[in-house]
Amino acid sequence: MRTTTLLLSPPPFSSKPLTPTTVTTSSQPFFHSPSPLAFPSLNLKPFSLTPLPNSPFVVRADDGDADGAGPDDYDMDDEELEEVDNKKDFDIEYDTLVSASSSASGSGDGEDDIAIVQSKSFVSTRGWDSETVVDYRINEDEFHKISLLDCDFFIRKPPDPDNDVYDFREMYVTPPDTDVYAIPKVLAPMPQKYIRCAKSDFGIYNVTEPPIDAPRGPMYKTDREIQKVFLTKHYRNRRLGDPEFILDFEEIYVIDSKTKSITRAKVLVTVPEGRNRDRKKDLLVIRDNGNSFKIIPVSEREDPSTVIEKEEWAKTRQDMERHLRKLRDFPVSNWF
Repeated sequence: MRTTTLLLSPPPFSSKPLTPTTVTTSSQPFFHSPSPLAFPSLNLKPFSLTPLPNSPFVVRADDGDADGAGPDDYDMDDEELEEVDNKKDFDIEYDTLVSASSSASGSGDGEDDIAIVQSKSFVSTRGWDSETVVDYRINEDEFHKISLLDCDFFIRKPPDPDNDVYDFREMYVTPPDTDVYAIPKVLAPMPQKYIRCAKSDFGIYNVTEPPIDAPRGPMYKTDREIQKVFLTKHYRNRRLGDPEFILDFEEIYVIDSKTKSITRAKVLVTVPEGRNRDRKKDLLVIRDNGNSFKIIPVSEREDPSTVIEKEEWAKTRQDMERHLRKLRDFPVSNWF
């Protein structure tokens, strides 16, 4: 019996190994909340209705003049330049029914600058061609090692105490537990600067049923197979301990084990406020085996029973259509 699961690895609060958090079928969505409460393996303090002064869940609005003059009419600080740079490099897909306003600019308290070091050894390949094998070995201690089912992925790790900074300008891929390094396929533009990311695993469980003829045999065996890894950027590159820390669901990088490639996810935003929304209330829905990403308000979250009923109804309709197609000479019925 094969069931799919989404394994969520928290931002590096601790050095404990990853633990499975959710088991679900491949047709069911996975809900991801931007707050650190999405990581149940963490030892957090009891929940309180009164926010603490240093609480990481407090989100403040950015001070900015959305209707002000253009960037040529005033001096922009580093944070505003970063926002403009992100707009130029990437386009976020918003729902056509949602009013998407211009991005607010402001200064984030607690944001720490990361020293930029020019990378000379990274040679990216575009498209679905085979990987470019390099003729040298790397020091794996200087890279984030991401172990997947079909490969090991390496991304440059700049020196940082939080150990969550990624440099996408230098990446390598190898077969599992080997030292044959190759340049991975890069299917979307990668950031040309350091960014902080939280890592989440998407995989499946292979479960062996309890033995019938051997009562003294092992009860079950479970194998975890990581198919994809999601790297979600920290909003405004804030540290984990920052009081305004939150995840930016609009910027997610997907590492695929099967194709040994990395790309940026296309995220559909259906929040009415658009860019000027309270990102603390975002809810990320991942479906279609990690290929569909959608941001919805937390208030629209459905309970698990409703989600299962909808998925079962869709499957029942497909099965019925498949059966009725044998009895008629037209493709789709209107029996609904």
